[in-house]
Amino acid sequence: MNTTTKGPLVLITVGPTREAIDPVRYISNHSSGKMGYAIASAFLEQGCTVVLVSGPVGLALAHPNLSIIHVQSADEMFAASQPYFQSAQIVVFAAAVADYKPAEIFTYKMKKSASEFELKMVKNVDIACEFGQVKRNDQIAVGFALETNNEEQNAVHKLYKKNFDLIVLNSTQDSGATFGFDTNKITIINKDVVFQSFPLQSKQEAGRDITKAALRLATNHTPIAQHH
Repeated sequence: MNTTTKGPLVLITVGPTREAIDPVRYISNHSSGKMGYAIASAFLEQGCTVVLVSGPVGLALAHPNLSIIHVQSADEMFAASQPYFQSAQIVVFAAAVADYKPAEIFTYKMKKSASEFELKMVKNVDIACEFGQVKRNDQIAVGFALETNNEEQNAVHKLYKKNFDLIVLNSTQDSGATFGFDTNKITIINKDVVFQSFPLQSKQEAGRDITKAALRLATNHTPIAQHH
């Protein structure tokens, strides 16, 4: 294990985003950030330099080769990530970025008056797609897919649509492998549509498996083994 030499630069987005409605309310999701932080820890174990762009989570991580940029919204996450798009050798999109945001942020707290109200939503920036459009052949992009049906088919479609080199499929069908748990059950898929499935394991162990697959591609583009 090497924790002193500064290795490849790895950019990781992690956690949820919060999309403000007014000064006290926001739209978010249940992402804990545990998987992304475990991946960051695993890359640091391998001597990499890590930039972690983190949404609001109750987690902490410290290391001499680690920089953490704390953000709230998808726009903030994109702005913080974009300067590293050209210099990062590996980019891992582990954040659960909100697909939509309120079209308007109210300046003052909305008062409870009407029995119902409508909230107009607009699409957020797709950070992974933005990187995919400028990604060079010598850069590795790792994405995530959380699916509820046609899991493998949808994950492969997302892999190519967003120009990922690897995609990590999280199943919602497995207990202990959804938001908030300390365990996860993953399948790693590469561009040759080769599947590497793992049993339910700790997120630290899953983070190491994801890291190994990404570093293997970054060094010699060796395909991951068939285990499906």
